[in-house]
Amino acid sequence: MTKAIMIQGTGSNVGKSMIVAGLIRAATRRGVVTRPFKPQNMSNNAAVTEDGGEIGRAQALQARAAGVPPHTDMNPILLKPQSATGAQIIVQGQIAGHQEAAAFGKNKATLMPAVMQSFQRLAGTCDLIIVEGAGSPAETNLRAGDIANMGFATAAGVPVVLMGDIDRGGVIAQIVGTQAVLDAADRATIRGFAVNKFRGDRSLFDAGRDDIVARTGWPSLGVIPWFDQAHRLPAEDVMDLVPRARSGGTGCVIAVPRLPRISNFDDLDPLAAEPGIDLRLIEPGHPLPGNADLVLMVGSKATISDLEAFRAEGWDTDLQAHVRRGGRVLGLCGGYQMLGRSIADPHGIEGSPCTVAGLGHLDVETVMAPIKHLSLKEGVHPASGTRLNGYEIHIGETTGPDCARSWLSFNGQPEGASSANGQIAGCYLHGIFAADAFRQAYLAELGVSSKHGYEAGVDAALDALADHVERYMNVDLLLSLARKVRNA
Repeated sequence: MTKAIMIQGTGSNVGKSMIVAGLIRAATRRGVVTRPFKPQNMSNNAAVTEDGGEIGRAQALQARAAGVPPHTDMNPILLKPQSATGAQIIVQGQIAGHQEAAAFGKNKATLMPAVMQSFQRLAGTCDLIIVEGAGSPAETNLRAGDIANMGFATAAGVPVVLMGDIDRGGVIAQIVGTQAVLDAADRATIRGFAVNKFRGDRSLFDAGRDDIVARTGWPSLGVIPWFDQAHRLPAEDVMDLVPRARSGGTGCVIAVPRLPRISNFDDLDPLAAEPGIDLRLIEPGHPLPGNADLVLMVGSKATISDLEAFRAEGWDTDLQAHVRRGGRVLGLCGGYQMLGRSIADPHGIEGSPCTVAGLGHLDVETVMAPIKHLSLKEGVHPASGTRLNGYEIHIGETTGPDCARSWLSFNGQPEGASSANGQIAGCYLHGIFAADAFRQAYLAELGVSSKHGYEAGVDAALDALADHVERYMNVDLLLSLARKVRNA
């Protein structure tokens, strides 16, 4: 008999994803076969699954907490923003089209069958599903046709625990105000609340916690302190990466231009964890640092428009100066495409059909194509002989003379390109820096001696997170609130 419970938040970034990961690891350690589920996610930080699709990176981390490979049923609807108002829509791991926000708002209810299908399939594989909401259920203007929060909870009959964020202030109003704006049916799904990201003496909030209980009638499942090891876990949102990317100050300087549609920036997490690395996320309005040892250009959900933004910042001039000084450059996926001589989009995948000049640091050309490459790969870095794993998630084919000097080899096939002197390189593969031996060998070329074990650090952080959740949340009460999944 599979049961389910849902964690919803009073807003975005209240820590739902992390707490769900901790709860999943805690339940798994208790012997409960547990799976994550998020009906709808919005993120350009995606993971490739073994069944050949893509889901949000947070659900991949939650799957890891459960000790299982990620699957597309864990996040059936993924929205990947491509512009200020439009997004690519991924349904059960595959591209289902592109819609502007207004159109999606009108049509999202049509995606509920796919959501419920994935939820039911997932229920057949486990004892417990811990569901994560998106944004806030208090956004009453989005309630009609909702599939992410109360729309899903009421349709599936899943009880809800509401989580507030005390770090941003006004947590009593967050939780009490959410109850006030919900209709009776939605209010009835909420069985308790928790307060996250507390700093200092928790006893100072006892009266506040009790006031929430008195005003809402909901029991408290805990006041959870700030989790100090959060920086050791992959970030879902690029804003979560900023503090850790600015926390260096000494060592080898790796500069990463922050582009508007930056994607798959989890490539940076293993580097941010390195004590000998000063990883700098360069915000618009700031030049690329003249003392950078490496300029790392990561993925983009809209390569051509992000290339335009790169030039508008004057970073193309900064990059040329960096290369003249002998600095290294590495491009991953969209960053790799930008480093070439040209990018052609004959089908208008990213907008109107066009061909634009690239930055010209690699003698390659890219042609966008409608087919999206999604796969997990194993390979080798020929220069060091180290093995590594990675995944590709891109649109486009890149060819040219510099591809004859492939930077990597995956599944026996050459991958990427490099300049004749080895100063500039690029490839389509993500996740490569998570491989300790490869990362250590690559950093040695930059003069950095590394012995850090990244993957072991992530698992240790998940265990510490589970300990944290067990200590500060009433996990027994939460598990008792879960209800049996209804058959379709």
